[in-house]
Amino acid sequence: MAEPKVKYDRQLRIWGEQGQATLEKASICLLNCGPTGSETLKNLVLGGVGSITVVDGSKVEVGDLGNNFMVDESSVGESKAKCVCTFLQELNDAVKAKFIEDCPEELIETNPSFFSQFTLVIATQLVEDSMVKLDKICREANIILIFARSYGLMGLVRISVKEHTVIESKPDHFLDDLRLNNPWPELMRFTETIDLNTTDAVVHKHTPYIVILVKIAEEWANTHGGNLPSTREEKRQFKDLIKSKMITADEENYKEAMEASYKVFSPRGIGANLQKIIDDSCTEVDSNSSDFWVMVAALKEFIANEGGGETPLEGSIPDMTSSTELYVNLQKTYQAKAEADFLVMEQRVRNILKKIGRDPASISKANIKSFSKNARKLAVCRYRLIEEEFNSPVQSELQKYLTVEDHGTAAGLYILLRAADRFAVNYNKFPGQFDSEMDEDISRLKTTAVGLLNDLGCNSSTLSEDLINEMCRYGASELHVVSAFVGGVASQEVIKLITRQFIPMSGTFIFNGIDNNSQLLLL
Repeated sequence: MAEPKVKYDRQLRIWGEQGQATLEKASICLLNCGPTGSETLKNLVLGGVGSITVVDGSKVEVGDLGNNFMVDESSVGESKAKCVCTFLQELNDAVKAKFIEDCPEELIETNPSFFSQFTLVIATQLVEDSMVKLDKICREANIILIFARSYGLMGLVRISVKEHTVIESKPDHFLDDLRLNNPWPELMRFTETIDLNTTDAVVHKHTPYIVILVKIAEEWANTHGGNLPSTREEKRQFKDLIKSKMITADEENYKEAMEASYKVFSPRGIGANLQKIIDDSCTEVDSNSSDFWVMVAALKEFIANEGGGETPLEGSIPDMTSSTELYVNLQKTYQAKAEADFLVMEQRVRNILKKIGRDPASISKANIKSFSKNARKLAVCRYRLIEEEFNSPVQSELQKYLTVEDHGTAAGLYILLRAADRFAVNYNKFPGQFDSEMDEDISRLKTTAVGLLNDLGCNSSTLSEDLINEMCRYGASELHVVSAFVGGVASQEVIKLITRQFIPMSGTFIFNGIDNNSQLLLL
């Protein structure tokens, strides 16, 4: 067997050894292993999750050979769960794989405690009634649930968990934590040892832009009543001031300073997103609070006290034109401040743990360090129960989605998928399943959809005839190409949720294969 580090080399670069270790401990349950479920699980098995349990009571039929790569002609008449499980096991022998030949709907009805053994449940191709019941079971047991569904040329993915907290959100673009507009005493002392007016051209050319910006910001503030540039004109003048310090036109460090000058203008203190988190009622911690909220409570104290309105310093600096000596010393200045901030945070965390009657050492040093480093980028995601969304979606949002052109098709497909489930309850089949009843089904589906819109308080909204016809044309088929895409989206969300890295989707994701685009509906 390949060494894990070699086997998973490329993905380790994305979520690291910690993320991989969490994945390898995860136990995942899949309900229904048609193409949507099989494709979702395939990605996770290749990624190296700990164990999988496939639940499906159906047998392989000839029709399955056309949309599921994990069954073949020899599988016809066999248990679908067994065939898919065998195929998946071959992809990665490090994953423990088992199957249960049982109908997921029956399991939901008769054995709800079955689900509490898993880290996460992926429910595919469930109709509305079963989705609602399973959601309540998983919410009660505190199990992460993700719904995935393919229906003709449309797809749906929806996460459901009471609360999901993220420390390593890894945003694509985030301002470096350099404190150019709010330098701490040691950074000021470091910059004071450097003279920007030096006549030594080599030294002048190799002064890091951080030093240039801190000194010029101080010079500006001294002549502007202690304020930094705020208007467009002032920002232009500030850049001119940097330019005026150049000796020759080819000084890269000064060009970098001009390009990075916006880092001086960025507001001090913490962003709105973090403010919302530290204002959350969960910061009133007790012995039942999660480690995350204990650390947020410590962060709140730090910002109000030692931080002087700022989070702990991250401690890293970007590459820049500089002499090696100055760069290394600057790096040490940042690292020393980050380490000092971390030690204060650690002490505050230990004190809070003691106060709420928990072992002061119960949160590891490494976790507190990671939290301190990522304090500006924390995320808290909370999801409504699917029943609440189905019964009382945010009416103004739904109305907006149905009327705005960009969202109209996605919202229309969302309503029609739900109408198709209502239709199935009333007529014991999905719209368009039998060609002979197509015309009748179109008018029945339209009536059902209008009834649903009325129930949701959107009676003024209309759905396009083309979309209704299209939904009937699908006849509840699962197309492999749509399933593969939906499975890709769902498995990516599963990895975010299990590793607690990156920010998972916040609403109901709709894939529209007609126009080849997707929308997130926040309902």
